[in-house]
Amino acid sequence: MSDHKAVVLLSGGLDSTTTLAIAQAHGYSSYALSFRYGQRHIVELRAAEQVAQTMQVAEHLVADINLRLFGGSALTDNISVPRDREETTMESEIPVTYVPARNTIFLSFALAWAEVLQASDIFIGVNALDYSGYPDCRPEYITAYENMANLATKAAVEGQQKIRIHTPLIEMSKAQIIQRGIELGVDYAQTSSCYDPDEQGRPCGHCDSCLLRARGFAEAGVADPLLETSAT
Repeated sequence: MSDHKAVVLLSGGLDSTTTLAIAQAHGYSSYALSFRYGQRHIVELRAAEQVAQTMQVAEHLVADINLRLFGGSALTDNISVPRDREETTMESEIPVTYVPARNTIFLSFALAWAEVLQASDIFIGVNALDYSGYPDCRPEYITAYENMANLATKAAVEGQQKIRIHTPLIEMSKAQIIQRGIELGVDYAQTSSCYDPDEQGRPCGHCDSCLLRARGFAEAGVADPLLETSAT
């Protein structure tokens, strides 16, 4: 196992799983961090646990926080998840599936763990193309957070650490992400992308995330193994 450590935010979705594979391909010993944050479904956490085990991360932590206290999102409140939206509509507004300040909160936990681990690298699977409506997925946000992070920790202020926020997917299309993941041996049957899965964890096929995932696999010219697994 490499001594070159990185904290990788792992939701159990397609993007974060590919990000983990990229971090490992670059030689990092990966410490995966997931969150039980009050989301309406936990299938993504089961997916994250399976991915972390399969990909043999150095350690996998699940942090408990409760963003349901604040609500304000279809993922944490009694708000309907949008279904069957046109891509132009997805791109024109910040969707109700946006969880207020979620990436800022998640990155702050990652920053704390990175300081304890004496790791200078944090990986997050944000994407500015397919999720252009999310303000905390933009390159300028990541740059600003990285600048702040290097003012925020004892290790950084004392010159022992310089935090780098890696966003390997930020300018990739969903098809390019899938193609890269396949090259790295990612098993996408283990991932979960749906915002509104059923009680068995099967994807709805109609939310924004399902539609973007379906488009990505279609453009990549490969079948989604998750759908094949769900059908059996």
